[in-house]
Amino acid sequence: MKPPRFSYARPETLEEALALLSDGEANVLAGGMSLAAMLNMRLAAPELVIDINRLPDCDTITADGDAVHTPCLVRQADALKDASVPLFALALPHVGHMQTRNRGTLCGSVAHADPSAEVPLCLTALGGQVELASRNGTRRVAAEEFFEGLLSTVREPDEMVTALIWPKAETGTGHGFAEIAQRRGDFALAAVAAWARLDGDIVEVGFALGGVEDRPRLFRPGASGMPATESTARELATAAVAELDAMSDHQANAAFRRHLGVEMATRALCDAFAGATP
Repeated sequence: MKPPRFSYARPETLEEALALLSDGEANVLAGGMSLAAMLNMRLAAPELVIDINRLPDCDTITADGDAVHTPCLVRQADALKDASVPLFALALPHVGHMQTRNRGTLCGSVAHADPSAEVPLCLTALGGQVELASRNGTRRVAAEEFFEGLLSTVREPDEMVTALIWPKAETGTGHGFAEIAQRRGDFALAAVAAWARLDGDIVEVGFALGGVEDRPRLFRPGASGMPATESTARELATAAVAELDAMSDHQANAAFRRHLGVEMATRALCDAFAGATP
């Protein structure tokens, strides 16, 4: 299929991009890995496509105090090489394929809000934030509150996702990521990103499930003092999945997705326990 007709703009500054975004129905193009497909299938029909690839200073990962910032043109392939967020190395190899990661951006994945996507899942698990900008100013929204449902977020039509803010991991934190899909690079049937801090037993733990419900869901169980064992991991996973309103589609029904969610969460938590140091 071919996309519907649309106007095209390639602004040189963020201010120009935000001005264009405020003038009518528009979509932002960064990597285009999601938008191009939606245009071709006519799931999106904007009046204007705003190509932001010429915006300056938007493609470099920076650290500021206790946070890591990934602006809107940071490619998934570049983030995969960066050690500042440990979950990048675990999760990003599951994002599509090498060719798509070379173009796809972290912010684009979050803005698209596919419930099976790995980047929104990791941002939610770590308690990160989404930076949104418009001509009226800039605001930050917690990842847990940003996603409203399938391909739906709290972003207003005149706002653009300009950066993601990732909390720096505390020393000794372990991380885990587990995903299952029909084929490597396909959409996840269930995926889990997890982290844990230990001092013999669990001090603190958090994890998020994706692909099971219509958005990533964060869990911060009160597990302090529990032993860091597979049995504990399965107990926490089972309790979390029981709270989800699981989806059914042509790939998997709700019961199978809940089963996969428990298994993936157990694996991810066990890996987080194994990687944590006192």
